[in-house]
Amino acid sequence: MYGVAGNTALKQYQHVGNTGRIEDADGHRLVTLLFEGALERINGARAALLAGNLARKGELIGKAVTILGGLRETLDMDAGGELAGNLDYLYGYMQRRLLEAHVRNDGEMMSEVTDLLRPLVEAWGAVPQEVRRSYQSSEVEGSSK
Repeated sequence: MYGVAGNTALKQYQHVGNTGRIEDADGHRLVTLLFEGALERINGARAALLAGNLARKGELIGKAVTILGGLRETLDMDAGGELAGNLDYLYGYMQRRLLEAHVRNDGEMMSEVTDLLRPLVEAWGAVPQEVRRSYQSSEVEGSSK
């Protein structure tokens, strides 16, 4: 479902200012960090909206949209098949909703995106270690070819 998450996702994560936790992150951990970063920024944007700090809200929404773009770019559409296609659509929908939330100053739309993202975070975190190790082995083999 997710391709070699390395370079593209790494650049997206660094772009939004989180270089400390990524240096030794494997592909699974990197996607987890992207999920967590998106949720943190959306929650921060909602708090900024409630505080009336619209500039900060816009900055954080922009960062969340960038992170979701990074998640989209890591999808392996060939190997992931229908699931990868569905995730691509969902991430795109989330990006559009966040942009709409920004324009309308709508915290409920931001909440909708966090409500869509949380089950993905939970499912990704529930991937068994054996599957993670198997995936990491295939990443290494694929990058050495």
